Amino acid sequence: MPGFENAWHAVNGSRDGERVSPELRPLLSDVYAAVLSTPTNLGELKASLERLLEFLAETGRTNANCWAVDMFFCRSEGWGRDWTEGDLPEDFHDVLALMGEALHDTVRSPEIASNFDCLPEQLLTRVRNLRVEGSGRQ
Repeated sequence: MPGFENAWHAVNGSRDGERVSPELRPLLSDVYAAVLSTPTNLGELKASLERLLEFLAETGRTNANCWAVDMFFCRSEGWGRDWTEGDLPEDFHDVLALMGEALHDTVRSPEIASNFDCLPEQLLTRVRNLRVEGSGRQ
């Protein structure tokens, strides 16, 4: 049965000889669980996205990590169900879609990632501006 382990296995490896950081696994796992929870806890999804993007904007900013996250959302390979099939609000959907668009360019071609608003700090700003109705959080 597909699940996080399969999705992680699909992206955990190396990119141009650089390994994906083990610290990335629990961060992606938290986002995965929040995206697929029913009903979706938008407050938890927002918080888990913030933690993931903070990592990518700081100590986890490596080519392998950015590629892994991009592929995780671009392909949804190994997921229990495709994240796009959920009933996410449009602004949350847009952030996840951007994470699977040009995030992989962050290290080697940052001007491309920036042009598509896909640098980790650009995505983090978008996430921090997400509104979570009824939770008392923005």
